[in-house]
Amino acid sequence: MPGILPAACGSARAPRHYHRRVHEARVQNDIGLRCGPPRAMRAALVLAGLALWAGGGQAIAQPTDKPLVFCAEASPEGFDPSLWDSSATSNATSQIFNRLVGYQRGTSTLRPELATAWQAAPDARSITFTLRRDVAFHTTPWFTPTRTLNADDVLFTFQRMLDAQHPFHLAFPATYVHAQSLGLPAMVAGIDRIDSHTLRFRLHRPNVNFLSLLASNFASIHSAEYAAQLLAAGRASAINNQPVGTGPWRFKSYRKDDVLRLQPHPAYWRGAQKPRALVFAISREPNVRVQKLARGECQIAAAIRDVDVTSLTGHPQVQILKTQALNISYLAFNLQRPLLARREVREALDIAIDRNALFRVLFPRGDALQAVSAFPPSVPGFNTRLRNDYNPARARALLAQAGVPPGTTIDLWALPISRPTNPNGQLMAQLIQADWAQVGINARIRSYEWGEYLKRANNGEHDVYMSGWSSDVPLADDFLAPNLSCASSRGGIKFCNAEFDALLQAAREEVDVPKRLALIERAQDIFKRERPWITMAHSSIYIPLRKDVRGFVMAPDGSVDFEGVWRE
Repeated sequence: MPGILPAACGSARAPRHYHRRVHEARVQNDIGLRCGPPRAMRAALVLAGLALWAGGGQAIAQPTDKPLVFCAEASPEGFDPSLWDSSATSNATSQIFNRLVGYQRGTSTLRPELATAWQAAPDARSITFTLRRDVAFHTTPWFTPTRTLNADDVLFTFQRMLDAQHPFHLAFPATYVHAQSLGLPAMVAGIDRIDSHTLRFRLHRPNVNFLSLLASNFASIHSAEYAAQLLAAGRASAINNQPVGTGPWRFKSYRKDDVLRLQPHPAYWRGAQKPRALVFAISREPNVRVQKLARGECQIAAAIRDVDVTSLTGHPQVQILKTQALNISYLAFNLQRPLLARREVREALDIAIDRNALFRVLFPRGDALQAVSAFPPSVPGFNTRLRNDYNPARARALLAQAGVPPGTTIDLWALPISRPTNPNGQLMAQLIQADWAQVGINARIRSYEWGEYLKRANNGEHDVYMSGWSSDVPLADDFLAPNLSCASSRGGIKFCNAEFDALLQAAREEVDVPKRLALIERAQDIFKRERPWITMAHSSIYIPLRKDVRGFVMAPDGSVDFEGVWRE
């Protein structure tokens, strides 16, 4: 899916794609929009008694007149985190919502959030959560809560994703894209409300990764009371454009492709925020964002390109943060196309690309890595036997063997926005076009406005399109399951291989770590043999900010968290 960018699993921070399943909602009320490191639970491991985390978001008592402005790279698709999986949406909604568990800032270590404690069963088939008390939902012009967070809110949040007959789902039949791609409905056997502040998730099969899934942005907790109000008024779809959460910032207004305005949540359970406003100034052009930051029109900008690092280096009022992210960019094949359904054609198109030449042009600083597998080499289970190959002669032979005549045309979609793993989609497309021409393939380059690009790709209108993924934690399943499992495939557009899926499931159930990693390595052998993607790059992430910013901590995936951030 779309929101790629850096590091370890999504989004809040959920895994982020360049694409997502699109659902459009009507514009309402002038709000313009369309619609332990999660350490694998071991069978005998019990995680319990986690106390309130005192770090991370600081309680700021005194407000300031200075707003905090973030130069964002794209518009959010909506404001219900369960419906989208792009980085732009995740960056926006993660300020508004909390999850049961989250990540300690700047790390891949789990911390309590709306749950103060959790306990995994010895067989890894259930996990029980104790909820935090006295957590207030946002008060807005469209909703005034009468109670604080309780178990009913968690039940509503997940049951509408799990049950196609849930009343809210029937009233607003959206696609819960990330839950679907994970196979969540088939994974969860049920959720038990033990009391007002205790719940138990029961799983059909053991899953050592389940806890980490609940730290993803799609698992952000909604108000069941607000949902009931919308349902009674026949306005269920407003949950996507008039959000109500428990997070540090509450929604004020939004103009698509222009600006998102948020206000501090005065009753936030970790303390009210210091700036009087948080503003997302949306600028698609990377050079525009850089110029705004240099002039002080925004204080923090979305991840920048290699070329922009050079232009900002030495600026007296700017500092640049860097991390080697857990991310990947790739070219995804539409496997519904008869030509591209043939494995030898996909291999030919892969080995016809001169990655060395492409990297010299797109990543001149030299700190991006060529992607060989579906996730970076820093993730446990990475298959070190895999290699990329550049072999135009073999590519021509494979195409001839497949009966593909010279001059065959394939549509290649160029990413319309800049990402660290793909800083210039049009240029990447042109370089690949030249390489494919050498083996007799005519690449017809196409591109669309970002929202249209995502929508059309989701509908399977592409032959080959540029995408990517990022994750918050070094967990192979956070890359493989949402992108390459049969649960994530839609109508045959994406990869679905029974042997591959069986290995992923076996790895989730395997408590012995070496055995689990061996299963993941075997799954990568299938991935490389079948080549549903042309793997491209793992990048470093650079986030620039003004030197008067205080409290900002760079996340492992390059996403932004503005809790406890302010300007001097």
